[in-house]
Amino acid sequence: MNEFSLLCRILGSLFYRHPNDPALQPLWDLLAQGKLNQHWPLEQDELLTQLQRSYDRDSLGADYEALFSGESAAVTPFGHLWPQGPAEAEVKNFLTTRGMPLADTPADHFGLLLLAASWLEDHAADDENQAIIILFETMLLPWCGAFLGKVEAYAETGFYRALAMTTRGAVQAMAEELLEVDENDAEEEE
Repeated sequence: MNEFSLLCRILGSLFYRHPNDPALQPLWDLLAQGKLNQHWPLEQDELLTQLQRSYDRDSLGADYEALFSGESAAVTPFGHLWPQGPAEAEVKNFLTTRGMPLADTPADHFGLLLLAASWLEDHAADDENQAIIILFETMLLPWCGAFLGKVEAYAETGFYRALAMTTRGAVQAMAEELLEVDENDAEEEE
């Protein structure tokens, strides 16, 4: 797994899964041990330190639910509910066309879009860099700034504020890297 995939998988999982989800336990262990920094390719030490602080999991669960769950959620994680977000059917079609298995949950969840970028990277065919660029440019970047800003504003815990800021920097860095790779590929084809 490369750095791009790792970033997308970690950040996507933290947005997509409830803090008490057993699938997150290995990640919580890594955070509790303060070992995320050694695997993190970006210069975000202050934010990572904040993510790795000891948090009460019940408080994180309550914050997650207030932020993202139900009709009274402070911030919807679903792109189709944002003015610049993608239609859920568009995302589902895009991902299934590329062979990504999807559950019966909406495919336009912010966390799932990051997980999809990781999946596309891990299962890359010759044209998959282009698929990741399309995912970022049309399905993630148009609304992620507004989404992350609201998460930062409404979060009750420092964890979710730090997660929003970390994700903003990571998504920007990954988008710039994708653009650079795409430009280099275009120059090589000429």
